[in-house]
Amino acid sequence: MSKNFFPHEFFSEEIAANNEYIKTFKYSGLTGVAQRGLAIVTCMDSRINPLSVMGMKSGDAKILRNAGARVTEDVLRTLALATYLLGVKKILVMPHTNCRMASAEEADIHEFIEKEFGVDTRSLEFKTVLDQETALAIDVQQIRNFPYLNKDVVVGGAIYDVATGKITPVEC
Repeated sequence: MSKNFFPHEFFSEEIAANNEYIKTFKYSGLTGVAQRGLAIVTCMDSRINPLSVMGMKSGDAKILRNAGARVTEDVLRTLALATYLLGVKKILVMPHTNCRMASAEEADIHEFIEKEFGVDTRSLEFKTVLDQETALAIDVQQIRNFPYLNKDVVVGGAIYDVATGKITPVEC
């Protein structure tokens, strides 16, 4: 399959759903600015709807997602831009309960992928954690200490419970 070819047959359901979505599309008036001044760093887990968790709607916040809600170089780069160009004044780092990245050590995940799929992923850092609160405190401090963020930004951390929907703030 050519890399320049879009595989329509594999995305037919998604394209059909998008065709329905655009019939009632109502967000063309939004700007790129986070209207409520919030950026949320959270996990890619599909059980989390970050805007709903915060009682927000499209346009209110910037959402950054990755495995485990970890602060990476790309997250920091994106947050710097968001604090200067996109109205972000508050940053919430929000990992969640029952996270796969918090259920095993790094070496165990690499071993599993190699055993099950035959792919050696040891050159990747997945940033797994066994103590979410400690990792969250480290990640929040990493953002707070990042020299390229707008100096007036407030940074906090909370853990989202996938069973109840509750967020529990963590002192960082």
